[in-house]
Amino acid sequence: MISVEEALARILAGFDPLPAEVVPLTEAFGRVLAEPVAARTTQPPSAVSAMDGYAVRAADLASVPAEIAVVGHVPAGSAHEGALGPGQCVRIFTGAPLPEGTDSIVIQEDAELLDDGRIRVAESVALGTYVRAAGLDFRAGEVGLEPGRRLTARDVGLAAAMDRPWLSVRRRPRVAILATGDEVVMPGEPRGPNQIVSSNGLSLAAAVRSAGGEPSLLAIARDDAASLQALAAEARNADLLVTTGGASVGEHDLVRQALGESGLALDFWKIAMRPGKPLMFGRLQDTPLLGLPGNPVSTVVCAALFLRPVLERLQGLARPPHRLRPARLGVPLKANDRRQDYLRSRLEPQDDGSLVATPYDRQDSSMLAILARCDGLLMRPPHAPAAAAGDAVWYLPLDGDLLSL
Repeated sequence: MISVEEALARILAGFDPLPAEVVPLTEAFGRVLAEPVAARTTQPPSAVSAMDGYAVRAADLASVPAEIAVVGHVPAGSAHEGALGPGQCVRIFTGAPLPEGTDSIVIQEDAELLDDGRIRVAESVALGTYVRAAGLDFRAGEVGLEPGRRLTARDVGLAAAMDRPWLSVRRRPRVAILATGDEVVMPGEPRGPNQIVSSNGLSLAAAVRSAGGEPSLLAIARDDAASLQALAAEARNADLLVTTGGASVGEHDLVRQALGESGLALDFWKIAMRPGKPLMFGRLQDTPLLGLPGNPVSTVVCAALFLRPVLERLQGLARPPHRLRPARLGVPLKANDRRQDYLRSRLEPQDDGSLVATPYDRQDSSMLAILARCDGLLMRPPHAPAAAAGDAVWYLPLDGDLLSL
C-alpha cells in the first residue's frame, strides 16, 4: 500500500490544464480563468460625488458660516457645463461627476437651503471630502483578475465593471462515471430481494458538478467482463473515467481484470487510508481511470481527496489540493494504525473563534446518513499516538466553492 500523499502526487502527475475557451460573461460564473483580465475602462472615469449634497470649493468654506450660490443641478448620468467660480456650488447626487472648479462635497444634511437659492454651511470641509477620484477603483489596462482563479459572483461583477463581456476560461472537464455491481439498481427502479439502491454514481455526478466538471453517468455495469468493457468504451472521449465498485479483492470485483483485457495500464492499487483502501489509478488506452471503492462513504471520501484535486488541476485552479484546517479534538482517541484515517466529524465553533472537531462514534463506510450530517473529515496520520480531548488536530472541510459569492 502507498500513502495518500504519494497516491495523490502520482495521480496529479498525469494531468495538465485543459485548453481554454472563450465564453460570454453571463456564462463565466464558476469557471476558471485561463488568461488575465485587464480593464478596458477607468472607474470612475472622472471624479464623482460619493454622497448626495453640494459640490463646492473647499477654499470657499475656509471661514464659516459661509453662504454659497447654487448655480446648477447635477443628477447621476448628467454633467454641469462650464466651470464654477468662487462662491458658487451645484446641487449634486451620488455618482454624478464633479463640475470643473469644485473639489469637495458638502452633504445635504450639513447645508441649509435659503429662500434666495443659496446654501448656508456652518462647518468647513477638507479638500476632497466625499469625492471619489478618477480611477479610484481601477484604471484602463490594470489587471483585475488573474488566471487560475475560479470566478465568483464578485468577480463577474468586477469583470462587467471593467467592460469585459467575454472571458477566456478553461474548458470544463468531462468525467464519465461507471458504477458496477449486480446488486445495485438506480433510485426508483424495481429491486430484487437481494438488491440495494445505488447512490455512488449520483453522488459522484454531483461532486463533479460542484468542482466545475461535466459528468456523464453511464449505465450500471453488471458483474461480467463484457458489460464492463462495453460501458467503459463509452468513456473514450472523456477527460477522466471514474469507476465505483469492483476494485477490491473479491472474486466478483472484476474491474482490473476486465479492463485489463481492454488495455488498462495500472499505476497503483490500494492506499494506506481508511475509508478507501481499494482505490486504483491507471490509464485505459488514452483515458485516465480513477477506480473508487464501492462503499458509499469510501466513494465520497475518495472523491474529496483525489477526484476534486484532479478536476481542479484540469481547470488550472491555482491552490493546494488538500486544504486542511486546524481544530481541537472534542474527545479522546486511541493510537492509530498504519492507515491514514478520515473520520466523519462534527465541527463546533467556540467563543474564541476556534473549532472543536468531534468524530461520530460509528464510522462504518456504508453509513451515508452520518456522512451527510458531518461538517468535515478529521485526519489522523498513520501511527498517530493516542490523543486527548483538546489536542490540536487537522480536518478536511467538505464544502465546495463553486457557489461562492
